[in-house]
Amino acid sequence: MATTFKTFLSNDVTSTRTLLHEAIPVTGTIVSGTYSDNNIKNFGHGMFQAVYDYPFLSSSSNHLFDITCGYSSNSALSKSSNVSQNAKKINIYNQMAQVLMGHTTASTIQEFDEDGDLVAGGTKIREAYFLTFSRLLVKDEIKKGSFEMTFLTGGSAPPNTAGAPDGETAPLGVVTPLTYNDSGSTTSYKVNSPAGEYGIIYDVQGRKQGLIFYQAGVVVLTGSCMRGASVSTSDTNLGYPYASFDTGSVDRVLSGTTIQNNSNAIRTRLKNVQFNNSTELNSTIYFCRANHNEYNYSSNPTYISSSKIVVKNVQQDSPVAYLTTVGLYSANNELLAVAKLSEPLKKSPSTELTIRVRLDY
Repeated sequence: MATTFKTFLSNDVTSTRTLLHEAIPVTGTIVSGTYSDNNIKNFGHGMFQAVYDYPFLSSSSNHLFDITCGYSSNSALSKSSNVSQNAKKINIYNQMAQVLMGHTTASTIQEFDEDGDLVAGGTKIREAYFLTFSRLLVKDEIKKGSFEMTFLTGGSAPPNTAGAPDGETAPLGVVTPLTYNDSGSTTSYKVNSPAGEYGIIYDVQGRKQGLIFYQAGVVVLTGSCMRGASVSTSDTNLGYPYASFDTGSVDRVLSGTTIQNNSNAIRTRLKNVQFNNSTELNSTIYFCRANHNEYNYSSNPTYISSSKIVVKNVQQDSPVAYLTTVGLYSANNELLAVAKLSEPLKKSPSTELTIRVRLDY
């Protein structure tokens, strides 16, 4: 226990904030083939699908993300004659919109907005697919401007390309990559969400394809990203499974089949998802200063033998101590934290020391 205490002055304490980043790759082979879907968990309620990095019954598996879909009650799909799980899809959309977008001034749920401006009459995303990434991957947030996802799609679009979502001719069996990213969001992200900051997702041609919520770790893809997709057809050309395109419509896909089948359609087309996560490390740094006339004596009982300082060879020698530990105390002298030095530091009246102690949280 310390017998001598020294009060920190204002210039002895400072705070810092550091962002640590990890590169997170999620390959399509994991989510759509490596484990024969044993790493895909479907639930009895049928409202979302969970993806793991290993068969989910294994104790070593980690949850990666969930997939689901839904549409607004203002969407024409909610009134379609070919409807499956209509109430659940509306509830999912409302839940996600309420958490991520909040409410309007009229206390109604704010719909997802294509450009994030939330103005009346703006283009709304009323049909959407949702990918919610686990905190294990996202940590504190997704780093802005680092998100990218690529789908591999085959198609049976006619020469006029009416069935190809990116406008390319996509003959059956030809793999057409679709890449979406949040390019430009480093400086142009939005802050008008109750869930934090979010950016706009674009395709390679610069068209808006959805939103990404950085702190929440949620990606919202507009329903048109699956326009013309057949959820019942797959091909294994080139050794990779993917959903093929035909001349159908998003109406038939999003409203006419179950959430599980919609999730399968997204998942089996997924080639790659990559982003950098961010961990915010806050630190308080204490500069513990030992002046020349301080801490030259030890309260350790072994420091004295027969009333003599054992580290002195002759009486005229200056007292010497070796610092091994720094303790941080409250105003009531209660020990709060202990820092151990890597090796003892010699302290004498002819030396002064400044020990830097950092507390991370």
